[in-house]
Amino acid sequence: MRRAALIAAALAVVALLQPSRSSAEWWKRAPVDFEECAQAADNAASKQEKISALADCNAKFAGRRKPGGGYTYYDFMQDRSFDIAGPNPTPEEQKYIDQQYTLYLEKQRRNSVEAAISARQRQEQLQEEQPQPLQPASLQTDPERVPIPLARPYKLIDGHPRCTQPQSFSCNWPHLSATIHDLKKLFGGSQAKGKKS
Repeated sequence: MRRAALIAAALAVVALLQPSRSSAEWWKRAPVDFEECAQAADNAASKQEKISALADCNAKFAGRRKPGGGYTYYDFMQDRSFDIAGPNPTPEEQKYIDQQYTLYLEKQRRNSVEAAISARQRQEQLQEEQPQPLQPASLQTDPERVPIPLARPYKLIDGHPRCTQPQSFSCNWPHLSATIHDLKKLFGGSQAKGKKS
């Protein structure tokens, strides 16, 4: 029993003799708002520690102290500030801020719809004011103005119903074809007879 008491006493003495930063800071109170936290962060040893401490301050405290007293919360989504009671919004204050954001979004949507309607009306008004260019008769689609095609008379040349120009190749082709056929018979027929005998 005595031996255990001596060991416990020795450990207590060793713990008291150890220098510790945390034991030296136990009596300091925590910052109550962003400004106190930022002031404490400003006393950090290195630039990196200061940046880290300021980031922690931003995470802990949403509100900022107002010069006349009280706190304000800036909502960057609405680009608007709200008065709040403490360094952070209460649940009721946060609910009010969220409701205001919903109204803000609705107003933005309504404004964009109104702007689109106004732009369309301006465009239509400009089109009505500008004189419309006349379209050529071929592009107009009035059924009373569309000409009805007339059948062309065809003149028969040598029995060919489409020949209107007697000197064209298409009209002379049947004669030329018959002549070539006759020549083939004439020359081809005598050669065919010579081979058989």
